[in-house]
Amino acid sequence: MNKVILTGNLTRDPEIRTTATDKTVATMGLAVRRGWKKTDDNQPDADFFNIVAWEKLAEFCRNYLMKGSKIIVEGRLQTRSYEAKDGTKRTVTEVVANEIEFASSKSSRPNIVDFDDRSEKKSSAPGNELEHVDDVDIPF
Repeated sequence: MNKVILTGNLTRDPEIRTTATDKTVATMGLAVRRGWKKTDDNQPDADFFNIVAWEKLAEFCRNYLMKGSKIIVEGRLQTRSYEAKDGTKRTVTEVVANEIEFASSKSSRPNIVDFDDRSEKKSSAPGNELEHVDDVDIPF
């Protein structure tokens, strides 16, 4: 079984590209804290991973994630090789994401638009009005 679950912070904004076959792909870096070093500067020890997301998940990354976002990634490890421009062979290990979720509260995610709060998207159709209910009227 090849399954990875990581929680960490993005080290850079997602980079979005489109392949020759017109598929959207997002790549980003993730820092995952291991613990605290026993040093004087008290800096956290971290591992760094390259994350790849495809299609709709890549669009989610484009629209909602930015450097510093705290996320949970579920996916699989993938190792691939390629030849660099200088002719040397390189090997890369990355996490191909199946799911990405926010790991922080909504209030701590700056610049995220709440679609329910956008007045231009609210419907004026009859029956969509919300009635104010006082907490005293709730039966539980």
